[in-house]
Amino acid sequence: MKAKKKKKKSSAEYYRKNKKSRDKKKKYDTKYHSSKARRLYRAFLVKMRRKAGRYGNGDGKDYDHDEKKFISAKRNRSKK
Repeated sequence: MKAKKKKKKSSAEYYRKNKKSRDKKKKYDTKYHSSKARRLYRAFLVKMRRKAGRYGNGDGKDYDHDEKKFISAKRNRSKK
């Protein structure tokens, strides 16, 4: 008989079950994403998309500031 693999827990499951932790994370995320640096970075990304004519066309591409070009959102967001 094969042993069943244990399902990996995700952070989404954890926060769904723990209201206190979820509220704390939401407060942190709100503060982080409203910081001056984050707002400027988001503005830069939107500017690059507008400049390239990609803003709002739904092509699934993100600007990668390391490679200085547009790559798939999946690849860009999985890079570490």
